[in-house]
Amino acid sequence: MAETSPTMTDRLALLREYDLDSVEFAELDEITAFASALCGTPTCLVSIVEDERQRFLARTGLDVSETPRDVSFCAHAMLGDQLFTIPDAALDARFADNALVTGPPHIRFYAGAPLISAEGIPLGALCVIDYVPREGLTPLQSQGLMLLGRQVSAFLEARRRDRLQLRDAEIRASALKDSEIRFQTLADTMPQMVWSTRPDGYHDYYNARWYEFTGMPTGSTDGEEWNGMFHPDDQANAWRHWDHSLQTGEPYEIEYRLRHHSGQYRWTLGRALPIRDETGNITRWFGTCTDIHERKREMEEREMIAHELSHRIKNIFSVIAGLIGLSARERPEISDVADQLRDRVTALGRAHDYVRPHSADSASAIGQNSLFGVLEQLFEPYQSADNKRIAITGEDQVVDDRSATPLALLFHELATNAAKYGALSDLRGRVVVETSSQDDMCVMHWREEGGPPVAAPVQTGFGSRLISLSVERQLGGTIERDWRSDGLNVILNIPTRAMSRDAAKKA
Repeated sequence: MAETSPTMTDRLALLREYDLDSVEFAELDEITAFASALCGTPTCLVSIVEDERQRFLARTGLDVSETPRDVSFCAHAMLGDQLFTIPDAALDARFADNALVTGPPHIRFYAGAPLISAEGIPLGALCVIDYVPREGLTPLQSQGLMLLGRQVSAFLEARRRDRLQLRDAEIRASALKDSEIRFQTLADTMPQMVWSTRPDGYHDYYNARWYEFTGMPTGSTDGEEWNGMFHPDDQANAWRHWDHSLQTGEPYEIEYRLRHHSGQYRWTLGRALPIRDETGNITRWFGTCTDIHERKREMEEREMIAHELSHRIKNIFSVIAGLIGLSARERPEISDVADQLRDRVTALGRAHDYVRPHSADSASAIGQNSLFGVLEQLFEPYQSADNKRIAITGEDQVVDDRSATPLALLFHELATNAAKYGALSDLRGRVVVETSSQDDMCVMHWREEGGPPVAAPVQTGFGSRLISLSVERQLGGTIERDWRSDGLNVILNIPTRAMSRDAAKKA
């Protein structure tokens, strides 16, 4: 009998998912025995119809395990959704010439409940057979046979589902194993030491490079034993950083000294990132350790050379200032100009020593990139413990050696002029320097208060030209001067990118 829907290929592919060849079906034998007794028939079968045969997964009252499909009654029964009944096959035109009717076992009565997959695809039938004609089954027998048929279908679907789940689990396990092999191969070929931990921070994986570097036996640094590999002076700090990352989920990054297999402690950069699932929960940490010992030594050597150069540059400033002073003593008529020049050179030297200290002792406590730090150095001669003549307020700005020189000249000239002619020439006068950031500009406001009245100079002097040169030419900014009756006001607008290299990179 030809099938119209679904195709034969679909059915055969579906039947393979049930794995019907692997085991016996004792549970179904119990169902056929009960159905046979319920319906009062000598034979009951669980029949699965394939492409060329019908096979019996369970049978009561029949010795054969299969018959050809072209003589199958169940191939008809499975296509409906109700009980398929043949009272007398010898009188039914569809089956009168069937070999199972004309010959052994001489079927006369047949009733079959269809077996349907979860997708609605026909599989076969649970059937009862008699060898004498019958009018049919009683309502109770019909209901029972349909119910038992649904039970057989449910059993087959559960078996199929379990097999598919097992297959999926095997596929996932195989994929996971393959992924782990690829990861381990990749990790072992990396120059860095690679490690991994559980969500709670328990270290359970290190690559070959780790064991090669440390010389430790495999597994000996699992758990919390990793911290013992660090220099004793670094252990508390490393653990504190790691615990912070575990508590917050923030990336882990720290430099520490790691014990090499030679017994030497080498500087290492440790980094780790969390892996999260779709809900945001951390499922694992992956980290690396990179040997930076040589780079660290090179940086220390460069720093030592930089300090030595800075010291020599500071000495050059001192020598120049000394030469200027010596010239002034030999030529008294240039003493005023010499004093101004010496003060400017000294201001440059102080600014340079701030951003490029010649030793650790000379470094500022607030760092080497603070505008406030540079200004405090320049204004120190005008301050006293009980009287701060120049107040620095607002938002500190980041500077470097590139901007420190023009800024030092700029504010040195403003402070010198204020001491000669402006607010600092009067004991009651003071200066306020306020800084802020506006968009991509650094705004600095110099405001003199309490000094004598001031007026715009008739002629532009060297100091004014030096201020304009520092702001406009070297820093690419603008300057506005306002000679008010109560004191000079100066507003400087300087691009943030000109203040430091780091700011220029971000821009």
